[in-house]
This record gives sequence, C-alpha cells and structure tokens, in this order.
Amino acid sequence: MASLSLSLHHPCNSRTGFLGKTQGIRPRIIPSSRVGFVRKTVECKESRIGKKPIEVPSNVTLTLEEQFIKAKGPLGELSLNYPGEVKVVKEESGKLRVSKTVETKRANQMHGLFRTLTDNIIVGVSKGFDKKLQLVGVGYRAAVEGKDLVMNLGFSHPVRMSVPEGLQVKVEENTRITVSGYDKSAIGQFAASVKKWRPPEPYKGKGIRYADEVVRRKEGKAGKKK
Repeated sequence: MASLSLSLHHPCNSRTGFLGKTQGIRPRIIPSSRVGFVRKTVECKESRIGKKPIEVPSNVTLTLEEQFIKAKGPLGELSLNYPGEVKVVKEESGKLRVSKTVETKRANQMHGLFRTLTDNIIVGVSKGFDKKLQLVGVGYRAAVEGKDLVMNLGFSHPVRMSVPEGLQVKVEENTRITVSGYDKSAIGQFAASVKKWRPPEPYKGKGIRYADEVVRRKEGKAGKKK
C-alpha cells in the first residue's frame, strides 16, 4: 500500500494559475515501506486491591487446581473459577496472592475483582456475612414461619418468600430483618429481592430499606394559598 502526498512545484517558465492545473500540483507516490509509525507502550497500573495478600484462617481448607479454588470451612464450602488474565498462588507464609498473567486493561480490572471475590469466599466460609433491613411504615411487620419470610406491607395479602438454602433469616421487633450466611452474593441478592417489594418512597420514607441506607426525602406539594 502506498500513501499519496502532494508536492507543490512552480517552474520558472510556468505561468501562475489555478492550483488545479497541471503546473500547480504534481502528485508524488511514497512507498509504504518508507512510512513510519510511532508505537506507544501503555503501562497498566497495579491494582491497589489486587496486590494485597489474603489471610487464610487455620480452620479453612483450600484446594488449588490451576484456575480453580475451593475453600471449605466451618460454615460451608465455596469455589471460584478464574479467567485466563489472572491466577492465584499460595505463598510459603500460607497467604494467598492473586496476580496478573498478562499486562492488559482487562487484566488490571480482573485483578482487583477476583482478589475481592477470593477474599469473600475465605471470609464467608470462616466467619460469614449478614445484611440488615428495616421496615418503616404503619402496620408493616415481618415474621419467620418455618423456612419462609412472611411480611405485611400494606397489600391485601401478606408477602411470603421462601428462604434459599444456605441462608438464615432472623426478625427482631417485627420490623428488623437480618439475612446471614456464608455466600455474600446470595445474601445480597435475597436482601435486594426483599427490598424490591416496597422500596422506600421519598416523601414519608415508608418502605423497606437497608439499615445503613440514607433515604433522600422530598417535600410534598404545597396547598393553594387562600
């Protein structure tokens, strides 16, 4: 492939004329082999989260197989598959370290993400996680009946939700719900599905909210001035 460049020549004996005329512009072909390209190497920064080592408690048993890890602890068992951009190794100190196998933007993103996911399964099977919700509203209340969470949320009928396997639900004072277990993603998903029934409205704040959630309130419409 050749690139086209234009060189402007004005012969002494030529007449001054329009650039489109033959005397004004003469095309010159430059071979592609003479065209140079400047390549700039982009260095990916090391993830601050990804480079942190992961502590492994003594009551957790690990199984490492190439791009796969399985953690077994007193609360349960979890596993995780890694993409080709990252890998996990166990150091002599007993700590886990997640590292990148290639230097790309995606590898940098996966580095911090899978370090966090690895830490979640270690903490989950050893200590566990919980998520707390609060019911706000007159007549709003909840209770646990067998393996179901039953809530009165102002509908014509109570809302009944079955608790997934591996999770525990506790209700205190009829309005405070605590979801606990060893799988952090399952806890968050179930808590979100509970909240979805009655998201907090912005005027009076009625609904289901997380215990640490701040609901932004709006002013109601003012009545007509007399």
